[in-house]
Amino acid sequence: MRGAPYASLVLIAADLDASPLLLLSDLAQHSRNIAFDPRISLLIDGTTGHRDPLTGPRLTVIGQARAVEDPRRRARFTAHHPSSAVYSGFSDFRLYRVAVERGHLVAGFGRIHWIDGRNLLFAADAAALEAAEPEILRHMNEHHADAVADYARGLSGRAGADWRMTGIDPEGVDLQRDGETARLDFPAPALTPAAARAALVELAQKARK
Repeated sequence: MRGAPYASLVLIAADLDASPLLLLSDLAQHSRNIAFDPRISLLIDGTTGHRDPLTGPRLTVIGQARAVEDPRRRARFTAHHPSSAVYSGFSDFRLYRVAVERGHLVAGFGRIHWIDGRNLLFAADAAALEAAEPEILRHMNEHHADAVADYARGLSGRAGADWRMTGIDPEGVDLQRDGETARLDFPAPALTPAAARAALVELAQKARK
């Protein structure tokens, strides 16, 4: 309905600067609404595991969704959501990048803050890492699966094989196995492939201790 509030469940991936990425069908009502008015809000829920969800963290991101023709971003989305690879190439599916304007963070009961969009994004130039991401992922998954497994084991004891690295950005890497996900943060931002490699080596050494 044009002009009326409408909520929908969608998959989200984040670009290297943390801008949200959405892969949406033209047939969906939310896509029709975006075509009429690109202003959207996204609720990112972090309340899992809290007995009272109202005491858990959640972030509402406000911005504008614009369709982009970008194979790199589309590949990044499908890497994070492998099931979307089945339909990502369909002509009626579009990739959207959300230009973030501000966020509303509820970090817990009574801890509520408005955050300017610039403070929700990674502002430093990571073009070199962005260009190298596909090769880094291929190399790590094909030649260093043991290190990826070590990373996962170091995160709350998530042991086992079949973990894959699905994304890398200046602040860390994303891992996935059979729908289970994990996030490994770098000790400091890595803007180049060389810096990322050094961070990955250091984290692997720590994970094996």
